Amino acid sequence: MIPSDPVMLLSYVNLKLRDFYPSLDAFCDDIGEDKDKITAALEKIDYRYSAEKNQFV
Repeated sequence: MIPSDPVMLLSYVNLKLRDFYPSLDAFCDDIGEDKDKITAALEKIDYRYSAEKNQFV
């Protein structure tokens, strides 16, 4: 289960992307979460996924 608070979600997802996954797609596929749900939640706090950096910035 992923955090529902957007700030905690940001920290959680970026940590997982940095340490374990080569892309957001790989992360979402592995944990069974909807990529659009995660990106929408983080866009609410002005963070967008950067494929080049493999993190939300």
